[in-house]
Amino acid sequence: MQQRESIRNIAIIAHVDHGKTTLVDAMLWQSGLFRANESVPERIMDSIDLEREKGITIMAKNTAINYRGVHINIVDTPGHADFGSEVERTLTLVDGVLLLVDAAEGPLPQTRFVLKKALEAGLPPIVVVNKIDRSDARPVEVLDEIYDLLLDLDANEDQLGFPVLYTNARVGTATLEHKSPGTSLEPLFETILGTVPPPRFDPAMGLQFRGAMLDWDDYVGRLVIGRIFNGTIRQADRVAVVHRDGSVEVAKVTVLYGYEGLKRVEIPEAGAGDLVAIAGIDAIDIGETVADAENPVALPLIRIDEPTVSMLFSANVSPFAGKEGRFVTSPQLRDRLFKERKVNVGIRVDETDSPDALRVSGRGELQLAILIEMMRREGFEMEVGKPEIITREENGATLEPMEYLVIDIPEEHIGAVTQKIGPRRGSMVKLVNHGTGRVRLEYRIPSRGLIGYRTEFLTDTRGTGLLNHLFDGWDVWQGDIAHRQNGALVADRAGRTTAYAIDHLQARGVMFASPGEQVYEGQIVGENSRDNDMDVNITKEKKLTNMRSSTADESVKLTPPRIMNLEQSLEWIREDELLEVTPKSLRLRKRALAGRRRF
Repeated sequence: MQQRESIRNIAIIAHVDHGKTTLVDAMLWQSGLFRANESVPERIMDSIDLEREKGITIMAKNTAINYRGVHINIVDTPGHADFGSEVERTLTLVDGVLLLVDAAEGPLPQTRFVLKKALEAGLPPIVVVNKIDRSDARPVEVLDEIYDLLLDLDANEDQLGFPVLYTNARVGTATLEHKSPGTSLEPLFETILGTVPPPRFDPAMGLQFRGAMLDWDDYVGRLVIGRIFNGTIRQADRVAVVHRDGSVEVAKVTVLYGYEGLKRVEIPEAGAGDLVAIAGIDAIDIGETVADAENPVALPLIRIDEPTVSMLFSANVSPFAGKEGRFVTSPQLRDRLFKERKVNVGIRVDETDSPDALRVSGRGELQLAILIEMMRREGFEMEVGKPEIITREENGATLEPMEYLVIDIPEEHIGAVTQKIGPRRGSMVKLVNHGTGRVRLEYRIPSRGLIGYRTEFLTDTRGTGLLNHLFDGWDVWQGDIAHRQNGALVADRAGRTTAYAIDHLQARGVMFASPGEQVYEGQIVGENSRDNDMDVNITKEKKLTNMRSSTADESVKLTPPRIMNLEQSLEWIREDELLEVTPKSLRLRKRALAGRRRF
């Protein structure tokens, strides 16, 4: 085996909001990539609008910098376990990982999830303790926690001998000693060159390239992004695509792109170890191999975690269908979901008994909520059902997916949290009190026990709690879990809501509608204070008479309605309810709109 000393491929692993994208920004600036007067947005790697809004990485992306004549490819991995399929693919591109941990919070579950995958792949880690400028930073204790985590994940002896750096990503400094301040990121660059091994390849082998990501370019069409493991590839080459089932198809490379900073640049050829994007190959899926046309040899396929949550997607058939979206028919919805399946291997799309409905499965409700949000921004209208857990049958027993739940809360909220997790079938595994006023609780809980809990958790902890979970295998069915206790207030006729009607209904429960909104029969306009559903007239107007008194027309005082976002709405609905999603609105409704059909 030979090595290419001029290349290093590294992935960055971090929990949500530990400063990963900020550190990449600083690395790009200090590598001399941008001109001094160039206008560059913050968090450059978060290129999707949703990533900027939510502050999380959804899609794995790569960039490249040059340092002392070495081309360093940096791949940004999502920190959330719901996007695990992105992580699986990303780690096949690299030869080492950079583990970024907050100096106050320490390693959290999403860090654990990606790190476990990296250690299983035999990648050497570099540990970076970030945010050492925080007033509550505890770098020494956090480093001990990282050692514990690596031992817990069965890291080998070489992986435990990792180098440690302390950084302040916001100002772009790194140091080997947490007590002495750094001046630049040079120690980090040097550590990457010294720790991450250069790509190895077999000069006797022909071309072997594995696609890890798919993209689309309006000029050249479909792009396959991945790593060349052996051989070289040139523009206009004839290549063979080896599919999952072993069949081989011949294709031609029309354009070849390499990475320079954040830009894709056209290159004439690329060799082993390079991360490239290839245009011209339409019939290829993620994980399949592009090989030598004369002697095609396939690389091992990428294995991806099974989906655990599924939802029904169907065309919008409510009375307001087609008023707010551009794509409203079931063929358009079908095409969009099958296109998503080609680009995102973490999503599975299956046919159902109804030609208008498709079952979409993913790793978690957040992943499916992100897909719905992206589709509504593109102009789609649809109706989605309650998220359901995917179960398995083994030896006559029903198995369900389990999650490892880690909760970080102030001490005073322990009672409220444990009281809610008990009925959700969660069993406590560990309780750690750092002595800083915050407590870490660790549970093993069924995946379905977490559906609808996040909103309650934030309310119970006054927004101060951190809740994270990752897939923890399958276990026997844990028993029934009660869902939403309250019933729904359902509009019994179409019309425009009035302040007069809402004022009289407020005593019945929490309202979701404001005065002046158009509603239809069967639309849910509030949450009943009791456990049964109730049909209400929310369009009732005050009868006008010619009689007047001093108190007859006092101003109506209304409580502001509860406005729920997409995730909260998905958590709220029951099996007999749907969420109508349009580019402008989210409406809750009953599956059967007419009252006489429901009762």
